[in-house]
Amino acid sequence: MCHIKYKLCLFQDIRNQRRYRQRRKAELVKLQQTNAALNSKTAFYNVQIDYYNQYIKTCMDNLASNKGKLSKKPGDTKAKKSKQVSQKYTAARLHEKGVLIEIEDLQTNQFKNVIFEISPSEAVGVFDVKAKFMGVHLETLQLEYQDLLQLQYEGVAVMKLFDRATINVNLLIFLLNKKFYGK
Repeated sequence: MCHIKYKLCLFQDIRNQRRYRQRRKAELVKLQQTNAALNSKTAFYNVQIDYYNQYIKTCMDNLASNKGKLSKKPGDTKAKKSKQVSQKYTAARLHEKGVLIEIEDLQTNQFKNVIFEISPSEAVGVFDVKAKFMGVHLETLQLEYQDLLQLQYEGVAVMKLFDRATINVNLLIFLLNKKFYGK
């Protein structure tokens, strides 16, 4: 009895083989179409990424070049080139402005002994930040403006500088805009 059931199943498999083959062929065509559509979307998104990266680069170049253009104020007889110089702030001043929230292991009354110097680097949108404590140079780090904007976009309110100082991201962006980009 078992032998007959096996032969019937085998017979039906052979009989349905053509249908199975047709289904597999249709599934293969669908998979190939899906693959082609995904490849097309990937190419489109890669072009979009290149476009946006170029747009961001152009915006950053415009920010840098607008600050360095000749500026003539009413009443001035000579146009003078504005030069981006470094900005020095005591930690106490940055704390007053709300940019600096805290420095680990340092009391607020000691903030006057800490100086942060922010200066634009050769690369557009990159700033060198130096920290000094009582005149002794501690550390230097590079801060990318675009990274700050990304943090702001992601809703990150605070970040760490030098693994010790807690900074308000929005107010730091505001400070950089005001002092280096004239916004």
